[in-house]
Amino acid sequence: MERSYIPEYYSSRLNLYDTQKAIGLLKRLFEDTLCGALNLRRVSAPLFVEATSGLNDDLSGVERAVTFDVPATGREAQVVHSLAKWKRLALYRYQFSVGEGLYTDMNAIRREEELDNLHSAYVDQWDWEKVIAPRDRNEAYLRDTVQRIVDAMCETQTTLRAIFPQLVALDLMDREVAFVTTQELEDLYPALTPKEREDAFVKEHPTTFLMQIGGVLKSGNKHDGRAPDYDDWTLNGDILVWNSILGKAVELSSMGIRVDPEAMDRQLTLAGCNERRELHFHKMLLNGELPLTIGGGIGQSRLCFQMLGKAHIGEVQASIWDEETIRVCHDAGVVLL
Repeated sequence: MERSYIPEYYSSRLNLYDTQKAIGLLKRLFEDTLCGALNLRRVSAPLFVEATSGLNDDLSGVERAVTFDVPATGREAQVVHSLAKWKRLALYRYQFSVGEGLYTDMNAIRREEELDNLHSAYVDQWDWEKVIAPRDRNEAYLRDTVQRIVDAMCETQTTLRAIFPQLVALDLMDREVAFVTTQELEDLYPALTPKEREDAFVKEHPTTFLMQIGGVLKSGNKHDGRAPDYDDWTLNGDILVWNSILGKAVELSSMGIRVDPEAMDRQLTLAGCNERRELHFHKMLLNGELPLTIGGGIGQSRLCFQMLGKAHIGEVQASIWDEETIRVCHDAGVVLL
């Protein structure tokens, strides 16, 4: 388990007030740029869903959702982990056409999350989803979408640096994306752990899209877990960027082309999750009733953390921290929101 730490000689480029101003500006800029790049429209989204709906994202399969009863309904609700499945159902309900998409602010509680420089119990994302045609379910379309998102990030950073010149000395995000699969990473660095492989590759390729996450590699291990019922494990990935302050790769987005009926059937079997076939969402998808989509989540705090040159995620979001993190940040003069 990693612990929070503050690199020696670190100091924030922005004071507390300017940090808050920059966070607000960054979020407005990026939302508008992303919508234009992907043809998205804003919608409202739930903070929680019914536990029996099958709409919650179980992430890597071991995280426990925050659960509570709603006496007025007589049913149990869960705070969302993400909106991966809810968004696809929303596109169906709102009758979006091919090439049209939605985005929303997603706020979640992940009680199992380890607390360190990049992780907290509170998660905030821009969750987005877009209807695609059958011909778009391919790697070329995935790569083009990744490039559009990276371009939107780079344009946002350029504008931000013009308004806050204190940020000019920080890393400038590279528009050129290196595409690599998890199997290629394992072949390159067989002796390293998955996270060490990411760090080694991204250090040499500062903007990377790591593809094909969720399936078993030749070694018999997985690079990382992915739920079997939203991303197609052969057409998904993470956007990773190099962070020179921490000296490691930082994940900004997890995304992918979503499962079609064939991919869901295969992945439910591989994951040993065949009981989900009886859930409403899964029945609709397996019957071909839901649109084909691509989608993902882009970390709001992660993007602010990276572009504002912070050393700890608590400098750009309000959350709860363990005593060790509070002490380490206090001793280094780092203000946690």
